[in-house]
Amino acid sequence: MIRTSDRVAEFSWFCDLCGGDTAYLGVVDQERRSNFQHCKDILLTAETMGFSNILLPTSYVVGQDPIAFASAVSQHAKRINLLVAIRTGELHPPMLARSLATLDHLLEGRMTVNIINSELPGTKEDPQLRYDRCAETIQVLRQSWTQDRVQVHGKVYDFEVISAPSKSYQQNGGPLLYFGGLSDGAKEVCAEHCDVYLIWPDTEANLAFHLDDMQKRAANYGRSIDFGLRIHVIVRETEEEARAYTHQLMSKLDDAEGQKLKDRTQDVKSYGVVMQEALRAKADDEGYAEPYLWTGINRARSGCGAALVGTPEQIIAKINRYLDMGFRAFILSGYPLIEECKKFGELVLPHLPNLKLSEHYGRTPKEPPITPLTTATILAGQ
Repeated sequence: MIRTSDRVAEFSWFCDLCGGDTAYLGVVDQERRSNFQHCKDILLTAETMGFSNILLPTSYVVGQDPIAFASAVSQHAKRINLLVAIRTGELHPPMLARSLATLDHLLEGRMTVNIINSELPGTKEDPQLRYDRCAETIQVLRQSWTQDRVQVHGKVYDFEVISAPSKSYQQNGGPLLYFGGLSDGAKEVCAEHCDVYLIWPDTEANLAFHLDDMQKRAANYGRSIDFGLRIHVIVRETEEEARAYTHQLMSKLDDAEGQKLKDRTQDVKSYGVVMQEALRAKADDEGYAEPYLWTGINRARSGCGAALVGTPEQIIAKINRYLDMGFRAFILSGYPLIEECKKFGELVLPHLPNLKLSEHYGRTPKEPPITPLTTATILAGQ
């Protein structure tokens, strides 16, 4: 069973913290670079258009650190949630918990967390080490946010520490954890510890397989989880216009340069990335793996490599099919990010059952909670 039985979903946009925003795939756009002003403009556009959340991605490329950016932009955003991506192992877990708890207070409970199990920049690590470190980091986060003491005695970390410096603003379990990955190790970490399982585009049959697989894995731990789809979108008034835009988007692509852009990311050889390439390999001559699912973006982008392409009615119908399958979160994007955010926000978003999962789960309190950063009595030793 999926956790959220109501036929609702959280619709999120994507911010350009890792660079790559452009009007033409495969072309490095010097005017749309990943700096604070441009990314703030993307975020505030998404907020204005009514998106519930926005992904702040992370990778060791030219761009911005998501926690630092989120801290600064928190004083500008008033309604939208921030989905902050973190790579486990880059910070000592108690300090990571404290940083995220501080950010959660700055946002007054509008923070969600995208956990990424990844090798550290410049290293090659054993996959099992990464899974163990990821699971133990999540345990530290959960305990820091919800318990009086943190106690972790694992294969990677072995310590006990007070949790008062890391108490979150959100209650009833703290900030929601989103997680993606197709390997068995990644799926097990998510099934045991996280709230929303994220997956990149695929055929409906393959998506259904992964949803069923993850429901069974979560049930083995006595849990249920929700499911999210990370996908690009191209929506136009007519199908001809939408399909024509895919050609415009690719019109300046040099495959060699596109491959360089794909190869720059840390996760370029992950199982998920390989499967995105496999999806494109099975597509038709126009790049469609199934109706309205276009895989051309994979030619110049590592990771999420396909887009929904069509009219507002066609896109809405496709999203409704995903809702019927059990998806309860959608992280969307389009090129360029601001222009496509406005198009989707005007033509499609008002017709969808949009909410914030953090509020739906009862994590974001209606009144300020009692924490050491609000009104709790601070004791000696804290």
